[in-house]
Amino acid sequence: MSHELIAILMFSSMMLMLMTGQRVFGVIGAVASVAALTLWGAGGSDIPFSAAMKLMKWYPLLTLPMFIFMGYVLSESKIADDLYKMFHVWMGPVNGGLAIGTICLMVLISAMNGLSVAGMAIGATIALPELLRRNYDKRMVTGVIQAGSSLGILVPPSVVLVLYAMIARQPVGQLWLAGVFPGLMMAGLFIIYIAIRCRLQPKLGPALSKEERNVPMGEKLRLLQAGLLPIMIFAVMMVPFVNGWTSLVESSAIGALAAFLAAVLKGRMTKRVFETSVRQTLVVSCMFMWIILAAMGFGAVFDGLGAVRAIDNLFTEQLGLNPWVILILMQLSFLLMGTFLDDTAMLVIVAPLYVPLVKVLGFDLIWYGVLYTITTQVAYMTPPFGYNLFLMRAMAPPEVSLRDIYASIWPFVCVMIVALALIMAFPEIALWLPDTIYAK
Repeated sequence: MSHELIAILMFSSMMLMLMTGQRVFGVIGAVASVAALTLWGAGGSDIPFSAAMKLMKWYPLLTLPMFIFMGYVLSESKIADDLYKMFHVWMGPVNGGLAIGTICLMVLISAMNGLSVAGMAIGATIALPELLRRNYDKRMVTGVIQAGSSLGILVPPSVVLVLYAMIARQPVGQLWLAGVFPGLMMAGLFIIYIAIRCRLQPKLGPALSKEERNVPMGEKLRLLQAGLLPIMIFAVMMVPFVNGWTSLVESSAIGALAAFLAAVLKGRMTKRVFETSVRQTLVVSCMFMWIILAAMGFGAVFDGLGAVRAIDNLFTEQLGLNPWVILILMQLSFLLMGTFLDDTAMLVIVAPLYVPLVKVLGFDLIWYGVLYTITTQVAYMTPPFGYNLFLMRAMAPPEVSLRDIYASIWPFVCVMIVALALIMAFPEIALWLPDTIYAK
């Protein structure tokens, strides 16, 4: 049996098992183990064992539970509520100001947590009811929350980029720095769109009434101080790392400790908050470790087959495709898979094929990691089975229909595609910051 046929058989088996509803890591790991034992006999058992040892020795993986714990502490202690109150007071007098403030909130939530689901949950529970109560257009605001939550896997400390770093064997710090400018650029494009749209159609995002805007300056400053707390935590964590004073793992520990102390000093570190934060940190960390382990085992089998070289030969020599055409086809495949898989599952499924192929084609793997994160977020914000669409439907009030949610995302999807095109055309948007910092 040829290498190409074995590769096709492995992928088809994996897709069929995924359709049964089994857990992603179980499917990937099972296919990798069966393929290894079938191809190499008893010696094939060394492949998953070697993958497990590599995972246990990967020191930067210690950042994963630290950042997840930091995010859950800040979320469970309601510090995110203070952020929204700050944006509500300071941005409310502008048409669309609360929607713009929600995007800013999502940027800060992303810097606190690193998971898009966290941004979606906070936006749907805190911002959405307030925006609807103030007569914001329901299609506008559901789109704002879904788009804003997409920044969670791009703005550091992105947990998904940690997963990509492990599978692609790239430095986590460089990937995080590569996500800074693209994430801020995308947030800026969202804000520009909201501001222009609400200026042309004020009824979509009415300004607060004069009575609601009449907040004493002392209260405004108090809320500003409370809202700046997460920014201070992020600065305390990232500044030493960027300047080379601490390692990535040490910075993650500083961030987790700073978040814990902030919750204690504000009197919000209750037994319930601590238990929930620790429990959720354990659950999410174990989930990601199992996924990474399965993906590494699957990738090792693929490397042993030489399937990547065979597929590269098929695309570039037999079909004569340009490397950029192949890259665009990869991105389109993410859009298709995103209709029924989340970002983590997509990466685990295609990483053994795509990451080595991208390297063979001569593209930068750090830059490609940014393209991957943006494309997958576009993917599961789009119908008919977009992952984010159903999350929003589960969290939104009854008056927001699934039709409203479907209609809400198209302007923001177009903005994200513009951002993706800019980063593809100008790779320095993603690469300038990591190249500059690491050149020091």
